[in-house]
Amino acid sequence: MESIFEKLSYHKGRKVERIRKLRGLSQADLGERLGGITKQAVSKLEQSENISDEKLQQIADALEVTLEGLKGFSEEKVLYNTINFYENSGVNASSINANVENINNPLKETIEVFERQLEKLREEFIKVLKEK
Repeated sequence: MESIFEKLSYHKGRKVERIRKLRGLSQADLGERLGGITKQAVSKLEQSENISDEKLQQIADALEVTLEGLKGFSEEKVLYNTINFYENSGVNASSINANVENINNPLKETIEVFERQLEKLREEFIKVLKEK
């Protein structure tokens, strides 16, 4: 039996949404990059579990990522890379694990916690780049 995490890892629309948010784009922004489709059309796309490879390639181009990167995207990989590449950012594995291991949080709340942490890391990274 597949776990909820395995199901989410195959949900292509969810991956599009996560990458869009990590890139700092709104649904309207992505819609413009996809040839002027509406925000509602992007929302529907992000709710789609299956998206054709042809459409995924267009989305990957709009998000400025590779098709393989889009297909293989997972929050775990982002956190792993963030921890390994930005060790001086002040975030450590124990603070992230504390949020993951909180079983009382529904999945959506846990994902929102990760998004907030990633946004903070992104802001800190940009701040460090500007200082150099």
